[in-house]
Amino acid sequence: MATTEATPLQRRLAGEEEEGAGPVDAFHAARRKWLGQERIDMGELATELGISRATLYRWVGSREQLIGEIIWSLGEAEIAHLRETVRTKGVEGYLELTERFLAATLSNVVLRRFVEAQPESALRILHSKDGVVQRRLIDFNTELLQELIDAGELETRLDAHDVAFAVVRIGESFSWTDYITGDEPDASTAAEVIRMLLT
Repeated sequence: MATTEATPLQRRLAGEEEEGAGPVDAFHAARRKWLGQERIDMGELATELGISRATLYRWVGSREQLIGEIIWSLGEAEIAHLRETVRTKGVEGYLELTERFLAATLSNVVLRRFVEAQPESALRILHSKDGVVQRRLIDFNTELLQELIDAGELETRLDAHDVAFAVVRIGESFSWTDYITGDEPDASTAAEVIRMLLT
């Protein structure tokens, strides 16, 4: 799979660069706009930060990359919260976490309004193999599934990464099915399909 060089923002968020004014300021300013359901305009954002558009693009990559980082940061926080509240262990705990995360995605008003307003761009950000959202969801699921395999709680003929890829794609299909087939999104059905895959 092709890999792209990390942006200064991605390096800063990963703690690989020194703190100070820079890419993270752009990220937080853009995230405030996102949460306020404002359109993220790169020219306006650069002006607000007192930098050139060229500097902003150098810091964060494209507008889609920046929005992907915002969506992932909020999704990652939701996952962390859910992991604290899920008490079930093993495969059942994984399935519960997965269903609850999908349900949270479906009920995320800001995210769904973004998809409604800019469906082509939004679905590229969410589903592209070169974007941060899908890649990090697959990585996260790979880690959890590998833990289950190592503990002897999950048996599969595929490796953890392949199973994680399938889980994420199933979740995507049922979460955004209204834009794919016109049917209503359904987290519980997605969870049942994933259960069939794992058990």
